[in-house]
Amino acid sequence: MSLKRIGPVLGLLLAMPFATAAANVITDWDEKAVGIVQTKMAPPSSYRIMAMMHLAMFEAVNSIEPRYKPYKAKLSAAAGASKEAAAITAAATVLSKLVPDAAADVQAAAKNFLGSLPEGDAKENGVKLGDQAALAMLELRANDGVSVPDSYRPRAMPGVYVPTPITVGAQFPNVTPFAMTSPSQFRPKPPISLKSPQWAKDYNEIKELGEKNSSKRTVRQTEDAKFWVLTGPLSTHPLSRQIALAKNMDVVDTARFMALATAAEEDALIAVLDAKYKYDFWRPITAIRNGDIDGNPATERVATWQPIDNTPLHPEYPCAHCIVSSSVAAVIRSVLGTDEIPEVTMTSPFAPGVTHRFTNLTAYAEEVAMARLYAGFHYRFSLAVGREMGEKIGSHVAASMLRRSQLATAR
Repeated sequence: MSLKRIGPVLGLLLAMPFATAAANVITDWDEKAVGIVQTKMAPPSSYRIMAMMHLAMFEAVNSIEPRYKPYKAKLSAAAGASKEAAAITAAATVLSKLVPDAAADVQAAAKNFLGSLPEGDAKENGVKLGDQAALAMLELRANDGVSVPDSYRPRAMPGVYVPTPITVGAQFPNVTPFAMTSPSQFRPKPPISLKSPQWAKDYNEIKELGEKNSSKRTVRQTEDAKFWVLTGPLSTHPLSRQIALAKNMDVVDTARFMALATAAEEDALIAVLDAKYKYDFWRPITAIRNGDIDGNPATERVATWQPIDNTPLHPEYPCAHCIVSSSVAAVIRSVLGTDEIPEVTMTSPFAPGVTHRFTNLTAYAEEVAMARLYAGFHYRFSLAVGREMGEKIGSHVAASMLRRSQLATAR
């Protein structure tokens, strides 16, 4: 999401109530954290914070009841330590450190949550454990590359003006992944040739369907395009959260479920930004306004062409929204063992009054992907590559992280 687009989202999130009762402390704190990071930073950074928070919560509660292999931390939990106190403290400590201007709000919320728990050794030991889990995660990611300055070099000719907005995520091809062996582990092949029939086909498709005031889009396609201008955690976390609650997952299983989903989201973004900045492929608005120089006789230039909204500030190939939504769908599918899910409802501040409902993970991922074509942001071949990458990354995360421990299996 462009940082220019956070205004409508901010108003929506500030109006959200946030309960202090921990019916499920993991999902409660996910909602709290999304409300903070969604409006303060672009998706690559916000997803990183969400992954760190959820993995810290998982490490804390899983060390109390070790059903799964830990992520990285080696924690020793006191007998009877409170999982809720541990999770609250882990989440609040990570958020306070990584989003310092929200620290006062975070600490107040943590105090309210903790105040609802009985006093005693269980609570005290849980707080200590949560703090240890958070500090271990913060130390682990302290030098992961996210703070490296943006050194993206625009392609230019001496003395000739090029647009000057700051790109998003240019440092992320060098950020350490959470589960992948490297940012390039799932790097795709280069984009299709500009001289190919496929380029002409996809170019002409998006020129018609993705144009701002297209008469070729259906009413529903236009709705989808506007709905999924929404990106970042607010576009994916309601899905995971509602499924965890509908499946009545307990604290440990919810912590693992959300940790896997968030690790997949951030690894997907690291992978897609690696590919984007590797290939530096032009967006439709650039290609269509320069359709007379691509060397393909089947494409025509349209000097005034515009997409339905502001084009995201990073290269086109592959589709980032596609890879993130598909990676989440792959994790959920792996955990549940099915493509079918309890009904999930989604809303978007970019489509006021509209509610989308999903009972199938493939349908969710497909809608998100196609919306980027209808919005004029991504070519069809880029959607397909993004979705394939997301499926691979989500499956890799689910297969390689937080596996069932032998101790738990023996029980």
